[in-house]
Amino acid sequence: MSANIALFAQVIRLIPREIVKKVIKEYNTDRHAKGFNSWSHLVSMVFCQFADCTSLREISNGLRSATGNLNHLGIERAPSKSNLSYQNEHRSCEMFRECYYRLFQYFGQQTDFRVNRTRLKAPIRILDSTLMSLTLSVFDWAHYTHKKGAVKLHTLLDFGTFLPEYVHITDGKGADNTSAWQVKVPAGALVIADRAYCDMKLLADWDSRGINFVVRQKTNLLSIPIAERDLPPIRHQDLLLDETILLAGVETQKEYPKPLRRIVVFNSTSQSPIVILTNNFKLAASTISTLYKARWEIEKFFRLLKQNFYIKSFVGTTRNAVEIQVWTALITIMLLAFLKQQAKYPWHFSNLVSSLRLNTFTKIDLYEWINAPFTPPPDESPPGTPPDPLKNV
Repeated sequence: MSANIALFAQVIRLIPREIVKKVIKEYNTDRHAKGFNSWSHLVSMVFCQFADCTSLREISNGLRSATGNLNHLGIERAPSKSNLSYQNEHRSCEMFRECYYRLFQYFGQQTDFRVNRTRLKAPIRILDSTLMSLTLSVFDWAHYTHKKGAVKLHTLLDFGTFLPEYVHITDGKGADNTSAWQVKVPAGALVIADRAYCDMKLLADWDSRGINFVVRQKTNLLSIPIAERDLPPIRHQDLLLDETILLAGVETQKEYPKPLRRIVVFNSTSQSPIVILTNNFKLAASTISTLYKARWEIEKFFRLLKQNFYIKSFVGTTRNAVEIQVWTALITIMLLAFLKQQAKYPWHFSNLVSSLRLNTFTKIDLYEWINAPFTPPPDESPPGTPPDPLKNV
């Protein structure tokens, strides 16, 4: 990194241009670009998230204010408000989606970025969705209720990086168990999900592909106990039951005829039992219980995403513009998560985001700054200069 380049430009340089160029070529999104190419579009929308811009005018004026710094970003000139609006509407959001997935693979392969938080060999994934309300009269495609619109992010979170491995975007009516069929769960993974995904056809499909699941049971699910499994003599007192069951409903039994494992855990917060279903018969019941508790990490991710990035309101009203903003927000959070992982200073993620925003166009070495952000600059006064009496006031 260089101290002669703004912090934002140094963050952008973390993105391997050859990967993005390859995606742009595959999707042919630079056809009829007319001076505002796909790379400039990507950088502009990442700047929207980085600088917390709330409108197209702020994006355009913000980049125009970086006089002399645009060359370091690979941009010839700042986009106009109208040009940015047109491209958000017409340039395919699929290019931005593919850029996120390629960059996720690139950063996920970094040995210091992926963390093994369990002793399990199987990759752990957490599946859930989050809803973002929209004004139906403005976003007429985002159907939810008669009076409200919404967009829903169905997210498969990688437990190793705490970043989405796959995201499927629908309107607010997209049911979790239906949209889960569109989420690409890797074979051999262990999926943790809430009761909305307790769909027997879905679980049977996962099981047929060698995917283990830990899912909360629906209250109306009928079952027949087959055998009760012994609980370990030394265990947590909240662990109540571990048994093997068969589904009793006529339709559910057809959809999932194989035995399942049911574990009951007492939730001290709600003072009620939680019933967990899994097709894994090897892991200890306490491990299954701990894995289900890890599902809360995806709620933390959703909260972090909404609180620190401009994603609850949008600078464009078309579906394509909304999805571009979502994908560039995910690219931005991935870049900053990578920096946080590499930094020697123990950053809280929200503090890192806000501090970078305050120093968007500050020219200082990025890694020196994230490693020691509050170190005072060296005294560069010439020898023999009398001390400043106001320096320590």
